[in-house]
Amino acid sequence: MRVPALMLVVALGAVVHDSPARADIYAWTDEEGVQHFTNIKPKGGKWKKVLQSEPDKGSKASAQRGSCERCDKVPSRDRSPERFTRYDAYIREASQLYRIPEPLIRAVIKVESDYDPQVVSAMDCKGLMQVHPAVEKDMGVVGDVFDPRTNIMAGTRLLRWLANRLDGDLTLTIAGYHAGLGSLSKWGYTVPPYKYTRMYLKMVLDRYEQYKAAADASVRGR
Repeated sequence: MRVPALMLVVALGAVVHDSPARADIYAWTDEEGVQHFTNIKPKGGKWKKVLQSEPDKGSKASAQRGSCERCDKVPSRDRSPERFTRYDAYIREASQLYRIPEPLIRAVIKVESDYDPQVVSAMDCKGLMQVHPAVEKDMGVVGDVFDPRTNIMAGTRLLRWLANRLDGDLTLTIAGYHAGLGSLSKWGYTVPPYKYTRMYLKMVLDRYEQYKAAADASVRGR
C-alpha cells in the first residue's frame, strides 16, 4: 500500500480564536517536500495563498434569529481534565498503525468532540473523531462506534485513506476529513470555498501546531 508521509506544519503563526473565518493561510514546499504554513502575509518569495477567508456575512443575522443549524444532537459534556490523556494509548496505537502524527489525531479529536466520546453531531457523526455512518461502513468499523478505541481507529484510518489519495498534503487531508474527497475533487483538489470547512481547517491546524510544539518540547526535556 502506498503510504506517503504527511507534510508537516512548521511555520504556522497563531490563529485568532475569536474569528477563525477571517485569516488567510499561505504555504510553500521546500526541497525536501516539507510543507510550511503561516497566517501572516509573507512579503514575497515562494509563498502562495492556499486559503482565503471571507467575512461571515450571515453569522450576525443567524445569531440574532437564534439559528443553530450545526448544533450537536448530543453536545460535549465531559469537562474533566483527565479526558485529554484518557485515550493516549489508543491514539499512540492508531498513530503507529496508520502512520498519522499523534498531534494531528489529537487536533482532530479536540476540534471534533473536545475529547467527549458520546458526542453526536447534527449530521449523525459520532464519537471522539465524529465518524459519519457512511465512513463507519467504508472504514469497516466492527463493534460500537462510540467505543473510544474503535472510533479513534476508524477516524485515523480515514485520515490515512485521504492522505494516500492526496499525496500526503496536510491541508487537503484535513479539509477532506471535513468536506469529503468528492468536494475536493469538485473544486480541483483545492480547499472548498465552504465557510465551515475553512473554519474547521484553521482550528485543526492551530491545534495541531500546539500539540506538535508540546510534543517537541517534551522530547527536548528528556
